[in-house]
Amino acid sequence: MKYIDLTHTFTQDMPVYPNDPKPKFKQTSYINKNGYNEFQIKTNMHVGTHMDAPLHMINKGKNLCEYPPEHFFGKGHLIDARNQKSIDAYLLKNNKISKGDIVFIMTGFYKKFNTPEYYKNFPVISDAFTKKIIKLGVKIIGMDTPSPDKEPFAIHKLLLKNDVLIIENLTNLELLLKHTQFNISALPAKFETEAAPIRVIAQIK
Repeated sequence: MKYIDLTHTFTQDMPVYPNDPKPKFKQTSYINKNGYNEFQIKTNMHVGTHMDAPLHMINKGKNLCEYPPEHFFGKGHLIDARNQKSIDAYLLKNNKISKGDIVFIMTGFYKKFNTPEYYKNFPVISDAFTKKIIKLGVKIIGMDTPSPDKEPFAIHKLLLKNDVLIIENLTNLELLLKHTQFNISALPAKFETEAAPIRVIAQIK
């Protein structure tokens, strides 16, 4: 069995969505003084590789801790959307996606993660692609960009209204290109919140 980590390392200096606060780590205990080390973290939920639940954009929507553990595991599919400004439905035509599967969109844009361009000119998902994903019964969609769309976030709302969870800021998706079959483990922290940091692992047989 082989495992591929698709998660950005969570650091204090990682980029954040424009006007969002940066995460902060504070050491509160020291091994030389207290006998152990301990850190405190202050962060927005939408930093680094994270998952959005319906409550993020839907009034009275579910938060992440309401989903059972099995919702975060499933058969994965990789959509190659490199060099696409708009990710459209035709990219799905040769994929055998079934209800309950997990779809990741590879744009290669993660390579700009630590540059000012990352939050400006990223490719977005079309309305037709979104509706096709919903019709197929996909339960989680993820991408190596900061968002599936831009303001007013119509695609966010359409996905979340239909109970499709969203993973943003994936990395290393190219490592899945040579693998036709893989499973995904996408476990967010069990916070009573609208989103949470997540560790995303592809499992290759």
